[in-house]
Amino acid sequence: MTVRIEAFIDGRFVPAADGRTFATVAPRDGSEIAQVARGDARDVDRAVAAARRAFEHGDWALADPAHRGRVLVRLAELMTERLDDLAQLESRDTGHPIGDARSVDVPNAARCFAWYGEAIDKVYGEIAPTAADALALIGREPLGVVGAVVPWNYPLIISAWKLAPALAAGNSVVLKPAEQSPLSALALAELAAEAGIPAGVLNVVPGFGEEAGQALGRHGDVDKLAFTGSVPVGRLFQRYAGESNGKAVSLELGGKSPQVVLADAADLQAAAEAIGWGIFYNAGQTCHAGSRVVVERSARDELVARLQDIAGGFVPADPMAPDTVLGALISTEHRDGVIGRVERAAADGAQIITGGAQAEPVPGGAYMHPTLIEAEDPASAIVTEEVFGPVLVIQTADDVDHALALANDTRYGLAAALWTSDIRTAGRLARRLRAGTVWVNTFDASSMATPFGGMKDSGRGRDRSLHALDSYTQLKTTWISLT
Repeated sequence: MTVRIEAFIDGRFVPAADGRTFATVAPRDGSEIAQVARGDARDVDRAVAAARRAFEHGDWALADPAHRGRVLVRLAELMTERLDDLAQLESRDTGHPIGDARSVDVPNAARCFAWYGEAIDKVYGEIAPTAADALALIGREPLGVVGAVVPWNYPLIISAWKLAPALAAGNSVVLKPAEQSPLSALALAELAAEAGIPAGVLNVVPGFGEEAGQALGRHGDVDKLAFTGSVPVGRLFQRYAGESNGKAVSLELGGKSPQVVLADAADLQAAAEAIGWGIFYNAGQTCHAGSRVVVERSARDELVARLQDIAGGFVPADPMAPDTVLGALISTEHRDGVIGRVERAAADGAQIITGGAQAEPVPGGAYMHPTLIEAEDPASAIVTEEVFGPVLVIQTADDVDHALALANDTRYGLAAALWTSDIRTAGRLARRLRAGTVWVNTFDASSMATPFGGMKDSGRGRDRSLHALDSYTQLKTTWISLT
């Protein structure tokens, strides 16, 4: 598969309007992968205009849902056929271990397109109750032009989460990938065209947030903006929408997800393994990573000892090696920021149990040792702020109610997990944990059938499941007089 470096607009790869480019850099070793088109407001204008023309023409928006479904299923098949090429791109661009890219990222993204392709012709309208002299039909219609802005940590999977339901519903889309990891989105555009998505229905504009991202958020001919990323940037998109055309905005804005381990947990080893994988997978660069452990005091020592053993098994290594489990962070700048947060926490009284330092399995790369840090102050920055690295914060609770209070003492509400052998406690706490997803005696279990999204500062809106179609459709009532 050719590494695509130009914007994809109206069915063609084209340079940026002013010819500018930017470097995409490999976290593995700091080397330059390619110079990619640096889109700005002019390129966003071109992409939105193409998307609007395609939507109004109706080849996609007005097509039989079964036809759209077949095209999306074909896209999923092409992704599976090019699995190794896509995995190589994803791993090189993000530092994610190649084994995970092959077994998780590409298959999950392909499954998402197939799932919505298979589902869309099974979504029904409604008939409202009326008197005998009228027929009231309630149907779903696509919104029009959707702008999607996705982050760098899982570019292929999260692009699929936005694109699949939006396209299945009949919308046209302009996708702005993160400037740190644009390559898989451009490859995806090429495969989408090969699968049969008409020109203009899917456009990809790589570039910087303050240029292409802001232009997409402010554009008056974009009907909906879907964003995954940080809280400050999410707030900017809400402002852009309010200052332009009032477009709908759905946001997924990260988290500080607690793993609540009670003293009666039946299997502390199973809990420790799930917690370790939950925070050290993808070097902790996961929005719902279980980055806090809230453990009852009587179970604290045993759990921490087990977590230390598990952390020792996550050895930073070359992402391109097939057996690597802990690859690179997205950049050396980001890694240095994560280490700086740990060092400031230690200076303020937190205790580093293990890790906290830079690693260098490949010279020039962005690596860090897995870190356990214990913090007594629930208001400290290491407890309250999203670190987005392989850093697990440990908090000790006096009893069950104290554990619940600590778990909920966060502005985020994306996910939480609860470890207990008491079904009554599980039911009571699961209801009271303020999070969009609560796992009991497991972590990160999900399927395309379950919605994903958060509460509080973690945003509004849901990816995955049939509920995601709510974000990309609008209801229309058609009232027919029978008199």
